[in-house]
Amino acid sequence: MKHSIRFVTLISIALSIALTSCSRKLSFNTSSVVPAAEGYAKVNKDNNNNYAIHVKVTHLAEPGRLQPKRELYVVWMVTANNGTKNIGQLKSSSGFFSSVLEGELNTVSSFKPERVFITAENDANIQYPGSMVILTTKGKN
Repeated sequence: MKHSIRFVTLISIALSIALTSCSRKLSFNTSSVVPAAEGYAKVNKDNNNNYAIHVKVTHLAEPGRLQPKRELYVVWMVTANNGTKNIGQLKSSSGFFSSVLEGELNTVSSFKPERVFITAENDANIQYPGSMVILTTKGKN
């Protein structure tokens, strides 16, 4: 009985180490468009060889306050062999007791992200990023 408990404990520790070692946290560089904005993109590889991507940003400006005005933020990833992909709209919100605008996106991709960036756009379904890049991570993270 003691041996089986030790074995289960060792397996649990090994799985914890394996799962955390497949995780990468990519910090966004300071933005020249929205200097207060900060955040990260966290990438985890799952058992099916897909990449779970979690993007979190704080201190965003309302897209309508940008010059020129925009409607929303779109998150993009750059892949090694498949180019630049629109991975979704950043869902923005501000807390009840806070005026800090936050944005978040959770998605899954079969492609490995080399770099993640956010643009301000008027349409969430566009195929190519516009020129107003708000935040970007460093390449080949």
